Amino acid sequence: MAFTTKQKAYIALTATSIIWGTTWVASKFAVLNAPPLEVSAIRQFTAGLIYIIFFTLKGQRLPAKKQWPTLLVMSFFLLIIANGFATWSIKYLSSGLAALIAALYPLFVVVIEMFFFKTKNTIATFIGLILGLAGICVVFYDNAFHHNSSDYLFGVILSIIAMISWGIGTIFVARKKLDINPYYGMGWQMMLASPFIFMMSVFSGKNIPLAEIPMQTWLAIAYLVLIGSCIAFVCFIYSMKQLPAAIASLYAYINPIVAMVVGFFLLNEKLTINILIGTLITIIGVYLVNHSLKEVHTTEPIENEI
Repeated sequence: MAFTTKQKAYIALTATSIIWGTTWVASKFAVLNAPPLEVSAIRQFTAGLIYIIFFTLKGQRLPAKKQWPTLLVMSFFLLIIANGFATWSIKYLSSGLAALIAALYPLFVVVIEMFFFKTKNTIATFIGLILGLAGICVVFYDNAFHHNSSDYLFGVILSIIAMISWGIGTIFVARKKLDINPYYGMGWQMMLASPFIFMMSVFSGKNIPLAEIPMQTWLAIAYLVLIGSCIAFVCFIYSMKQLPAAIASLYAYINPIVAMVVGFFLLNEKLTINILIGTLITIIGVYLVNHSLKEVHTTEPIENEI
């Protein structure tokens, strides 16, 4: 049976939503028996190399000299801190909770732009902020008493730092456009980030020889690179080109739910009615904020996957 272009686009959107939701679970599997920063470094290096080779073969030239500082700043906020710390945090948090905290970055973007760039916001923006914070409080409350308190708190702090860094990176990307294929640029960002994340892993004192990394971790990294960073990006690009932006961006609200459900079945992570309700409230809040961002600032938030 032949699918229409629109049907293919919805299939691509579904694949993006599911795959990027499962990347949080795959990351959890990857860090169960390996240092998380080392896992992040290996993933960024491998994925970045694939992107660079692919686009070089397609005729892309090296970034211009003036583009390197911008690529480095983007790499710092979006990959070294955001992805590195998010991968680190998942060592101590459930994959669903980590995905939900990451999804909060539009709320932080609104607050930053409100105070530092004096942007105007709608009533929907403030309602979204309140709902987002209320929902995440419900999820935090239901999780807080079922974990080692110090590890749980450390994981939450790492996850929040990662989310804030992603928000700062989003603002930077929106205000500092690069005249370069965004995915070729992402490849160079990954390549630039990988040695810094690896050095962070070494300085943490928890680095292990590559030969001691278990097969489960290598399989998870392979999934993150090939499925999460390559196939899902192709699906994402296709859906963005063929569907209205409001529909194509729905994956961002599905990711945390997918992470929670898959984490519940594969990792036996805690999932209660309170967590589900809090998650839905949070996602509604983030949706309202995202919608108001597009209306007021006419900028699209960049994709956020671990």
